[in-house]
Amino acid sequence: MNWDDTTDATAPERLVDSVADREDQAVEAALRPKDLGEFIGQEKVREQLDLVLRAARARGATADHVLLSGAPGLGKTTLSMIIAAEMGAPIRITSGPAIQHAGDLAAILSSLQEGEVLFLDEIHRMSRPAEEMLYMAMEDYRVDVIVGKGPGATAIPLELPPFTLVGATTRAGLLPPPLRDRFGFTAHMEFYEPAELERVIHRSANLLDVEIDTDGAAEIAGRSRGTPRIANRLLRRVRDYAQVKADGFITRDIAGAALKVYEVDARGLDRLDRGVLEALLKLFGGGPVGLSTLAVAVGEERETVEEVAEPFLVREGLLARTPRGRVATPAAWAHLGLTPPRSAATGNGQQDLFGT
Repeated sequence: MNWDDTTDATAPERLVDSVADREDQAVEAALRPKDLGEFIGQEKVREQLDLVLRAARARGATADHVLLSGAPGLGKTTLSMIIAAEMGAPIRITSGPAIQHAGDLAAILSSLQEGEVLFLDEIHRMSRPAEEMLYMAMEDYRVDVIVGKGPGATAIPLELPPFTLVGATTRAGLLPPPLRDRFGFTAHMEFYEPAELERVIHRSANLLDVEIDTDGAAEIAGRSRGTPRIANRLLRRVRDYAQVKADGFITRDIAGAALKVYEVDARGLDRLDRGVLEALLKLFGGGPVGLSTLAVAVGEERETVEEVAEPFLVREGLLARTPRGRVATPAAWAHLGLTPPRSAATGNGQQDLFGT
């Protein structure tokens, strides 16, 4: 079971939101794996990272700077903590949005201990002046502190102890190449397979003292959108249902009934996801339809549809983004149990105006 912290402490509006709320953060502290052996999934990343850390320990040196990219909830923060634990070093946690000035970063860097791990979440959201200061800190373990203003300003070099920067980002493409190039090891976190999520759920259930059988874990895993954080949030909600409506033991039927109450269907779609699909299919015949029009039909903001609902629908193959607008796929019609018109069935994305 793997977790990923976030700087957003507000509760998500959706049960299948991959951003952590306060309850998630409280539970995650007790459930995090402590070493790479306990970390489930991400096999290639674990193998590669294990080699990097073992080699650094053998040399008696600090580990290379590490960049972790991927969607929220896949384990980036957990891996940063594991890196610190494997290296026997303390860890400092901050985030890109919290560093708005170069002085903010200088204050953090100057207080680091030798070998300390600095975890910088959402590193792509750091201010440009701080970003440019980080280049020198990562490469030369030195920063220049500017004293004064104008022609009389003086740059005072400040030596830093060797440290390991672990950067995490959900949008690696926004990182400038000079920053990406300074990381010695980069890894992309993939979404989890259902079998891996079942292992996550069984481990969490044991730690939370929840009784669950194999079929119950499989039912939750199949609705977890490939994300451990969502799997564990669903597990807690199913646990609540089982305690109130049953004897506390989670089976497939109990898990299915519980998630029906919370409006999470068999593929992990919730009310918003289905609302977008139903509007696209029932009101617009499967599309193509513009994003703004679709958002009005659903009663949501354009950004909500584009950034919250669409990524998962596209990943599941239920919706396609085309130059002419959003188009439903045959899988979307099948998932909602609807019969597509001839134009949708033939895949041309247009209404047959003349019935031919």
